[in-house]
Amino acid sequence: MDTEMTSRRRFLAGMVGTGLGVLSHSTVFGKTKETADEKGFVPLFNGKDLQGWHTNVQKIVHGNGGSWKVENGAITGEQDPPGSGNGGILMTDQAYGDFELLLELAPDWGIDSGVFLRTNSRGECFQVYVDYHDHGNIGWISTETPTGQKRMIIRPFNIFGKMNNQGTLTGFTTKPDEREIAWKPDYLVYSAEPEYWLSTWKVGKWNTLRIRCVGEYPHITTWINNTKLAEFDGSSCPQPNYDKDKILQTLSRKGSIAFQVHGGKQMWAEGAKCRWRNIRIKNL
Repeated sequence: MDTEMTSRRRFLAGMVGTGLGVLSHSTVFGKTKETADEKGFVPLFNGKDLQGWHTNVQKIVHGNGGSWKVENGAITGEQDPPGSGNGGILMTDQAYGDFELLLELAPDWGIDSGVFLRTNSRGECFQVYVDYHDHGNIGWISTETPTGQKRMIIRPFNIFGKMNNQGTLTGFTTKPDEREIAWKPDYLVYSAEPEYWLSTWKVGKWNTLRIRCVGEYPHITTWINNTKLAEFDGSSCPQPNYDKDKILQTLSRKGSIAFQVHGGKQMWAEGAKCRWRNIRIKNL
């Protein structure tokens, strides 16, 4: 079967399912891309300081908060001190329920981060992966729970870096996630093929991430550089570790948007940073 044609049909079916009416369309590299309507977005970050944001106020599984700064107009996060294993999350003061989020990200290779949605004070949330390391993933979806508890994991494939002779990241290969629990085709309404991610991600440059989150049991859709990656329906997802009513009770209808610095020395390259800028949101 023609993989490109199959992915194209699934892509169009996913668009119809979401009922998105605020998108313009263009064809790039033979694939349909979706561009967000910029009207109605307001900044979440002023480009100067962390006004409107705070770190976790109590110790969570990832640590006491991590180190967060504003550098060259971007929010940067790393372990505190570097290489210590002490991470945490940076959270918006305001809670959000139904929204569309636009931002740019430029992670260093070797970081394990994420964009947290409807986050509570314990760091529990829905998460869009920004695991930028071997065996990582960017753009697919999980939940975050306290240590030791089962959580929903949805990632059809993992990325692996290709390095040149100087040790500089030049590209990627992908492999299916080996964990049976991590992927079945019916987990998502839509999931892009690995080659779509490979063709859209820009190595060593800023990339645009767009997230749409709506509904009591959230319907979450993700795009990188206007290429649709994943569409999750929280009302019907059959992933075995996903309990929609328990998650709703835990997180409630609204929560903070947050960025993560993963705890643990093995989960974050010493001295590496995640970077975020041009962070904008539109309430829906």
